[in-house]
Amino acid sequence: MFEEQAKLPPTSALDIPSNRNFESWFEYPVRVQPHHTDYAGIVWHGTYITWLEEARIECLRSIGIEFADLVTLGCDLPVVELSLRYHRSIQLGMAAVVKTRMTEVTGVRINWDYAIVSTDGQQLYVTAKVALVALDRERGKIMRQLPPSFKDALAKIYSLHNN
Repeated sequence: MFEEQAKLPPTSALDIPSNRNFESWFEYPVRVQPHHTDYAGIVWHGTYITWLEEARIECLRSIGIEFADLVTLGCDLPVVELSLRYHRSIQLGMAAVVKTRMTEVTGVRINWDYAIVSTDGQQLYVTAKVALVALDRERGKIMRQLPPSFKDALAKIYSLHNN
């Protein structure tokens, strides 16, 4: 039974090459507050996931997609895959930037890449990949296709961040 489980990709699959250009990515600044940390003042691992979601929601908002509007349309975007690699810890009081971009839309699956970096871009703290699917909230099933207005907006964000 355990032998049939999917294996995680090697951590090298989450490395972001140092020559990768973060200029075209959406940027979401964060500052480490006490509630983001563990008892030692280091950012708790779950906080990074929260920051990824906040950055993704703000990225969508920047192109006119309000998450609340998707919910009203009966669409939800649950995370179906999540991979993080912790490169360096962030401490209480430090500022950082969550950089994100949508990398691919395949049917109703939407893939995002992330890098959490220092404000000067010199330190890499976390890299991540997240996959979402469009879910029909009423039926609780994966949609056959994205709502047309949402699909058009995603095409816009994809062209903005991947050129």
